[in-house]
Amino acid sequence: MLLSIAYILMFGMFMGWLCKRMRLPSLMGMLFTGVFLGPYMLNGIDSSILSMSSDLRRIALIIILMRAGLSLDLDDLKKVGRPAILMCFIPACFEMLGMMVLAPKLLGISLLDAAIMGAVVAAVSPAVIVPKMLKLMEEGYGAKNRIPQLILAGASVDDVFVIVIFSAFTSLAQGEAVSIMHLIHIPVSIVIGAWIGMMVGRILTKYFKIIHIRDTVKVMILLCLAFILVSLEDRFSKVIPFSALIAIMSMGTTLQNRYSQVALRLSAKFNKLWVVSEIMLFVLVGATVDLKYALSAGKMAIILILAVLIFRMFGVWLCLIKTKLNKKERLFCMIAYTPKATVQAAIGGVPLAMGLGCGNIVFTVAVLAILITAPLGAFFIDYTYPRLLDKG
Repeated sequence: MLLSIAYILMFGMFMGWLCKRMRLPSLMGMLFTGVFLGPYMLNGIDSSILSMSSDLRRIALIIILMRAGLSLDLDDLKKVGRPAILMCFIPACFEMLGMMVLAPKLLGISLLDAAIMGAVVAAVSPAVIVPKMLKLMEEGYGAKNRIPQLILAGASVDDVFVIVIFSAFTSLAQGEAVSIMHLIHIPVSIVIGAWIGMMVGRILTKYFKIIHIRDTVKVMILLCLAFILVSLEDRFSKVIPFSALIAIMSMGTTLQNRYSQVALRLSAKFNKLWVVSEIMLFVLVGATVDLKYALSAGKMAIILILAVLIFRMFGVWLCLIKTKLNKKERLFCMIAYTPKATVQAAIGGVPLAMGLGCGNIVFTVAVLAILITAPLGAFFIDYTYPRLLDKG
């Protein structure tokens, strides 16, 4: 295991640096490190690490969402308003609609299979988007119209919405009835998650003001609480639906608004943690990819992925109607809302594990979506933001 961790960190860091030197996103190097070290090629990662890969990826996601929460100002979110709410579900709905229209014709699958595929592909990746938007916030790009905050808010809720829809479609495919409760779970889980995070954040604010402890200890407390929230969601989500990831982000945001000087220091600590977590996350995502199997899907699958991205971008454009954003800023938002990685790696293989007839093709398209959109999306965000956004 220790040797595998060394391989992951050393090669992931080197390939990320190499891609940066070539003016490509560093995550591209990390993804392909995972592909080459993974079980489908060199088999250089110990099976014990692969068996807990999903938990390690979740830890990395927790770290970046906590960092986002500690950097997010509630006043900024309130000023963003309506577009942030619309971005949570309209782009994903358009992408799923595009998949249901195009996939039966291009891949010869049923409408329900296309809906399942659309639910897998439609989720945007916070792991790609959040670090990019935090960088923009630090550098002051898009500050006037709070564009990074708009995209951050939408990306954090988008995944919750898509995963609930995915569970509804897979239930239909297994012959189960989909009740109205499936749809009610979406707003309920978001609201309860935000409320829990806010309550925990308030308690922590009072505790940190009364009890003076090192910032490193504060980071450990935040991480432990985040792990507990995720475990509670796994165990009790059917009884009390709530989104742990929303709760984690809300906890950080509450701290930022009630004790900003501590939140600023803690955000810097989480920034350092992210250096290692980013490598682990994207290398392990890459390790789930069977490159030969993905390429066997042919050009139709690639055309499909690119085509449904156009549907998604149109959905983003609709969300921004009657806002103060100019044409360049709207174009940037459309580009920034395309990368996919973590959710596709997490649920792409679920239909196959369930024994559904569409399992193979859904997993293949999910893998291709990661390989195409994660590096390209990251590249175009880095390339376009100095050109399309004003520096405040």
